[in-house]
Amino acid sequence: MTQHILVVEDEPSIAELIAVNLAHAGFEVERALQSDQALSMINRKAPSLIVLDWMLPGKPGIQFARELKSNEKTKAIPILMLTARGEEADKVAGLNAGADDYVTKPFSPNEFIARVKALLRRHTSEPDIDAPLIVGPLRLDQGGHRLIAVWPGFDPKAIALGPTYFKLLQFLMLNPERVHTRNQLLDGVWGNDKYIDERTIDVHIKRLREALQPSGCDRFVETVRGAGYRITKTPKEN
Repeated sequence: MTQHILVVEDEPSIAELIAVNLAHAGFEVERALQSDQALSMINRKAPSLIVLDWMLPGKPGIQFARELKSNEKTKAIPILMLTARGEEADKVAGLNAGADDYVTKPFSPNEFIARVKALLRRHTSEPDIDAPLIVGPLRLDQGGHRLIAVWPGFDPKAIALGPTYFKLLQFLMLNPERVHTRNQLLDGVWGNDKYIDERTIDVHIKRLREALQPSGCDRFVETVRGAGYRITKTPKEN
């Protein structure tokens, strides 16, 4: 299904540039000139993501973002803040107001689209923490932050994982059998707020396997040569 993006920008040339690039990337786009108009459009059809300019006529974008995030009906919609304000204090203010990411004008269209896609991936991969995840012998309690291995004929064995490795395994278990590239793992686990080299993923996978090895579960995390990593219910025999 085509994802729907609402662009809230009062400068026609910038709004047109954003809309054209989003459309070329395969998104359905709507445009609003100010916050009140945008709210009417959101109430009619909730977008997958909002591109929101900081400086808008009437109600500023930063105030509108704060209102959207305080409303139960709209708080889950990711917001990409767009502004000419590039100072760190301004970025912090925008993020504190509820923006999920921040792009400074002028911007590269390619980077802009990449950030939109990354933000949408992060948003759509939010886990249901009430649901346990099960892959092979692995049982992951998302809300309780616990992991156990359950093998037939043996007592359950607890597996200790640090926060990063737990989140990495959780992401893999939310998408069993699916191959993830290093960039997809970076977006899904670390997001845009962490800047690490994609090759660092190899190290994290290696250490995750080391943590799973004593319980005999390391082989469930597979390397797909030339593609990335996955967790599988049917690992190859050693």
